[in-house]
Amino acid sequence: MGEISNESHGSDRSPLLPDRIGQQDLFVCDIFDAAPKGDMASMEHPIFSLSTKPDHRSRRYEHGKSFVEVRPSPDGLATVHDRDVLIYCISQLIAALNEGRPVTRRVTLHAYDLLKATNRMTNGQAYEGLKAALRRLQGTQIETNIVTGGTEQFDVFGLIDRARIVRETREGRMQEIEITLSDWVFNAIESNEVLTLHRDYFRLRKPLERRLYELARKHCGMQAEWRISIELLQKKCGSASTPKEFRRLVSVIVQHDEAHSHMPDYQVRLKDDIVIFQRRASMRCGKATDDEPFEMPSLDPETFAAARKVAPGYDVYFLLQEWQSFAAEQGKPIKNPNKAFLGFCKQRHARAPLI
Repeated sequence: MGEISNESHGSDRSPLLPDRIGQQDLFVCDIFDAAPKGDMASMEHPIFSLSTKPDHRSRRYEHGKSFVEVRPSPDGLATVHDRDVLIYCISQLIAALNEGRPVTRRVTLHAYDLLKATNRMTNGQAYEGLKAALRRLQGTQIETNIVTGGTEQFDVFGLIDRARIVRETREGRMQEIEITLSDWVFNAIESNEVLTLHRDYFRLRKPLERRLYELARKHCGMQAEWRISIELLQKKCGSASTPKEFRRLVSVIVQHDEAHSHMPDYQVRLKDDIVIFQRRASMRCGKATDDEPFEMPSLDPETFAAARKVAPGYDVYFLLQEWQSFAAEQGKPIKNPNKAFLGFCKQRHARAPLI
């Protein structure tokens, strides 16, 4: 399966798509108050296909004791761009929870709002593309032992359980949609196991660019830097390219980022066979403002030893990354960061003990 390259644009042209979100209609302004959010589990693991053509290959990804198997429907695997539907649903539900409103797995939304919020066209082809995305999201089957919200799923399930058109225009264009999310996705929402995404995520043209950003957001978070071998990065991306071709694709993205700084939040560089993500100084998360940027507190060395005791079996540095992202999402000053981190570790072990 080929992965999109989009290398035909001139060197002076930004690799980003046009900003259609900025061209919003006044009556849908409120939909942009919900910051884009993705669930951590699918940001960590290669659930979605990078292919621009129907991808009918099954895949199994293993990392430590965790595994995920993804099987396509006759329409193919759900793609990275199909994931926009989930991001929109997650964002709306998190916004509702933040306002103290009850939420359920069933989400009712307007197709036009979703298309606008995810920086898509709103012509007939876009609506047909949305229908196809819903089919692939419902048809893609997952089996995994990855925990979301303290619940380990062993059954086979889809990313969404159901999607139906509630209302259509006279021309047959879908207007209102009802989407029922899977328990796996909804568990992550209820447990706030989500991360805020930069709005320019929807302007990234290439599926591989989006996947690289997701991994950087999950693993680098608010840290200054995250390094990963090109071999392991390919595994985490779920790329079907040859190692040589994957390296070339990453190199092109690096070249574009060096020229245009188009990757949101993180710059990406390639040195030998190591891919380096570095947090941009302009990155802002949570409730911090340009005048008061959120500063990640440092921890005492003794805290890590204590963390290993309260969360046995866990990689404490992995937990640190998750806690840093969580703290940045809150955007509030942390009076006692050592105590707060240990409390986070205790809760994670209580929800999903490894030992």
